[in-house]
Amino acid sequence: MKKEIFDFLKTIIIAGVIAILITFILKPTLVKGNSMNPTLDSNNYLVIEKTFSFINNIKNDDIIVFKTDLLNIDGSRKDLIKRVIGIPNDRIEIKNGNVYINKKKEDVFFNKDVNTSGDIKLTVPKDKFFVLGDNRANSLDSRSEEVGLIDKKSIEGKVIVRLFPFNRIGRVK
Repeated sequence: MKKEIFDFLKTIIIAGVIAILITFILKPTLVKGNSMNPTLDSNNYLVIEKTFSFINNIKNDDIIVFKTDLLNIDGSRKDLIKRVIGIPNDRIEIKNGNVYINKKKEDVFFNKDVNTSGDIKLTVPKDKFFVLGDNRANSLDSRSEEVGLIDKKSIEGKVIVRLFPFNRIGRVK
């Protein structure tokens, strides 16, 4: 009887530790809106990695989730999902519908016909990131004053996998 109780408690403790670890490392999130089409669609169910090692190693083309000062209907801060275009010290220029990163034209692998509106020329400051939605014509991103440059502290994590819809399960790039 003692052995069975011990085994039961051991199982509960191990399950609790695993649940806590997963809670601190992974977070589910739901895409709302079409600003990341064609890569992500509204109602895609994603898992993000929210470890400090990732946040300290963000690179161009990572898709991140971050808190903004925009508010949801319930008054909470709104999360956005966007692609990192510029990391600290990158020189970003948008002109004639094209994005240039350190004077090199962006390779838009997700949509060859993308046209990026705006006229921007800046160097990304330390601990800030420049982000754009993949659906450039319909995205509230770093081009707008409401979002602007993303502070490292507001980043919740990197999108690592899509769980739904089932026919598109897998890593997200």
